[in-house]
Amino acid sequence: MEVFFTSEGLVALFTLATLEIVLGVDNLVFISIAVGKLAHAERSSARRFGLLLAAITRLGLLLTLSWLAGMTITVWAPLGQAFSIRDLVLIFGGLFLLIKGAMEIHEAVYGIAGRAEEGGASSSFMVVVVQIAIIDIVFSLDSVITAVGLVNQVPIMVTAILIAVAVMMLASDIVGEFIDHNPTIKMLALAFIVMVGVALIANGMDHEIPRGYLYFGMLFSGLVEGLNLYAKRRQNRR
Repeated sequence: MEVFFTSEGLVALFTLATLEIVLGVDNLVFISIAVGKLAHAERSSARRFGLLLAAITRLGLLLTLSWLAGMTITVWAPLGQAFSIRDLVLIFGGLFLLIKGAMEIHEAVYGIAGRAEEGGASSSFMVVVVQIAIIDIVFSLDSVITAVGLVNQVPIMVTAILIAVAVMMLASDIVGEFIDHNPTIKMLALAFIVMVGVALIANGMDHEIPRGYLYFGMLFSGLVEGLNLYAKRRQNRR
């Protein structure tokens, strides 16, 4: 525990917790999109349950570091392209996000999603939980690998993950409600999910796309859309 009472430990904890929060943004966005298919009364509990699953998955991977290290060993090499278990998980996770994002965009464009609000939930709680659990595994790999590469103290890594999940739990309802009540923001979030899917596939094939580029693009698009929403509200007041 003395590691928490040193300046190096505190700086490492703050830095890692901040990175974990940033890396958790895509997970939080996906959870907000996934629970949108549930009845309104179930969404808040589903978001928190999804984030709890994320915490359990990350801590589970973190406490099995030797197994995690083995995930980088090549298990398949077709046509000279080496793939490890981690690569395959990222590729299949990216494909899952691409398919999920494309289906959600199709529903949003053609108005199918609106039927869920008129006639009740279109997905069961367990279906949504399974989707969240699948993608939690994919996002947790990046999160834990970042933690291991940055800090070599397990207590700091565990604390940083718990802090990040706690912050995301506090923000989950706000983010989820904002996405639900702003269709254009939801479309941006779906586009972000598709971009993350492409980045995961590229990463799994040893062509890394820095997350900073994705976050900057999404932040810039979000700021532009925020200005559009502000302009529309001002026009409605006149």
